[in-house]
Amino acid sequence: MQLAQQGDNGDYLIAPDPKAVRLTRTVTGFDHTGAATEIAVIEERPLTIFLNGQEIVTAMTIGDYPDYLALGFLRNQGMLGSGDVVTGVDYDEELETVVVRTEASTNHEEKLKKKTRTSGCAVGTVFGDMMEGLDGLTLPATPVRTSDLYALAATINRTPSLYLEAGAIHGTVLCQGNRPLVYMEDVGRHNAVDKIAGWMMSTGTEAEDKILYTTGRLTSEMVIKTAMMGIPALASRSGFTAWGVEIAREVGLTLIGRMRGQRFVCLSGEDRLVRDADPTAVPEDAARHRRKGARA
Repeated sequence: MQLAQQGDNGDYLIAPDPKAVRLTRTVTGFDHTGAATEIAVIEERPLTIFLNGQEIVTAMTIGDYPDYLALGFLRNQGMLGSGDVVTGVDYDEELETVVVRTEASTNHEEKLKKKTRTSGCAVGTVFGDMMEGLDGLTLPATPVRTSDLYALAATINRTPSLYLEAGAIHGTVLCQGNRPLVYMEDVGRHNAVDKIAGWMMSTGTEAEDKILYTTGRLTSEMVIKTAMMGIPALASRSGFTAWGVEIAREVGLTLIGRMRGQRFVCLSGEDRLVRDADPTAVPEDAARHRRKGARA
């Protein structure tokens, strides 16, 4: 099975490449004084995902790691299970399509009819049977050290990225302990997490000792996808939705949001937090790396 090649940036297995030619475009505009200015803007491209002979969805994406995105989308939508054998992932750049082929034939027309649009950006969708997939699911009670959370936030927020280069994009990072492993970005946070899921699936990476960090909101969709991936902890510098919190508590997901410098809020899994760091020793939020052009 031919899959995207991993990049290298410090200790990351995959890191953002803000200078990649196809991911941004320079556009000329005018600032508040009327002066001409050039800025980098994010490219969006359609990507149509097929499962064997059936068209499943067309997603708007930045266009990197289309194979991981397709695999992760199908996995997180419940269309690929642990027992399914993937025999090929074929990407056609000219046609902007990915075909995921499995050993056994599938038919998901009924699942497509049950599609529900959620609060995610772009084409964020959750099928009704994804909720059914949470029935009886209990995540491992893996401890989460606050020292790791602070270290991850400091590293991730200063990693060169498309967000820092151009904004208008979400990031999701798979982490282990205090080390960020795989950092994916996309115009929709659901796309970014699907790329993580696809990478984990293709590499056989275990989930029980991992933390998922996202720049986006902690919505029901993000919580469901994290739980479906078997990852026991989800953290963000952004806020929560009530349904996301409710689902996290039901499945035993440690849910941490509003991570700003010394501060964070845990709304699920407080008993699994190991408070081994002194918050007063952590720099305030003003010290963190900011996006180019953002107000200081």
